Amino acid sequence: MSHSSRRLAPVGVLLLLALAGCAAPPAPSASTAAPESDAHGRIDGAAEVAEPALGLTSIDAGGRVSHLDLLDETTAELGVVRAPAAVHSDGRYLFSADDDGVSIVDSGVWTWDHVDHFHYYRAPARVLDEVAGEGVATIATSNSSTSGGTGVFFPGSGEAVLLDTEALSKGEVVEKFRMTTTAGAGLVAPVGSFAAVAAGGEVSLRAADGAPLGPTTPCIDPAGTITTRVGAVIGCRDGAVLASVEGDQPVVEVVPYPPGTTAPRATAFHNREGRPRVAALAGDVGIWILDTRARTWTLLPAPEPLVQVTAVDDKTANVLALSAGGRALTLDGDSGAVRAASVPLVSESLAAGLPVTLVADQQRAYLNGPAEGRLWEIDFVDGARIAREFTPERSPLFFAETGR
Repeated sequence: MSHSSRRLAPVGVLLLLALAGCAAPPAPSASTAAPESDAHGRIDGAAEVAEPALGLTSIDAGGRVSHLDLLDETTAELGVVRAPAAVHSDGRYLFSADDDGVSIVDSGVWTWDHVDHFHYYRAPARVLDEVAGEGVATIATSNSSTSGGTGVFFPGSGEAVLLDTEALSKGEVVEKFRMTTTAGAGLVAPVGSFAAVAAGGEVSLRAADGAPLGPTTPCIDPAGTITTRVGAVIGCRDGAVLASVEGDQPVVEVVPYPPGTTAPRATAFHNREGRPRVAALAGDVGIWILDTRARTWTLLPAPEPLVQVTAVDDKTANVLALSAGGRALTLDGDSGAVRAASVPLVSESLAAGLPVTLVADQQRAYLNGPAEGRLWEIDFVDGARIAREFTPERSPLFFAETGR
């Protein structure tokens, strides 16, 4: 598949990248690579544990935040945020957005990826401060919860904000920059020590202080972003922009859709955290698979109407999907064929238009049913079997798997 690229290496960029320290920790060959941190993701007050401290952190319709520990199945109440309209998570923090800004929750559990091994941490969970803005923000995170940046874009004002993720890990909300762009659709994708800001029909690279770093790249109607081991994906009308770091130089590449494509574009990307392949719905037509390592798009047929897809990107190329009828499906990532299916689980929530999320890790998938008042753990390899079912005290309008 064709793609184009451009290297940008102003002196200021090289200096910033040299001083940046540890960014999202990818594979040695990945273009987001950065100098190793001796801390290995550790922060003051955190305890390193022997296994991932996995949990399901949820927010109900009234903004009450709860954390279900998946190891001992106990539940803790973490506090209250404003009623959420959308929630994004990086596996540690939950960013709860409404018309007036973003409330930030620290689940207190996270994994630091050192490529060939991992470090697992637990610290006190807490509700942090808020980031004010106009309109329900789009949030973009990296693969590190203790370094780099977190992007926030407010569509009402066109304000693009880059938060300091290292400061977040210490309980502080610090803005590296806040700049005004064009109101409407947009996003801020953190990449290493800089950020890619998509707004006004283009993507511009920015230093940590917001200074421009070179020519812009066209991107009409930006929608959807995700970070893989390779770099940050930004969905555009004609394909994707992939922003990354190779050595000490920022690189922007355009990965266009295949020639002659008539399928609807991708507008939301999902995967098992950090993996190079991501999945997105192609409207009602099929499933887009974007391989950020190969810089290729593949269109798979949808076996039935779907509302969400996520790429597990494991040895058997599993793709998970949520059907319009509320079933969790395990699909063949090479053909789109159904390998396994659960019974209908969230049909009531989907019929009511409530937000339902299907999250995948290496071994399990998790699903919330706001109308059903349930959370499910699904063994997607073993016939989409329901491994555990939880009935939380408060119905989970939004949730995230945390600690991964």
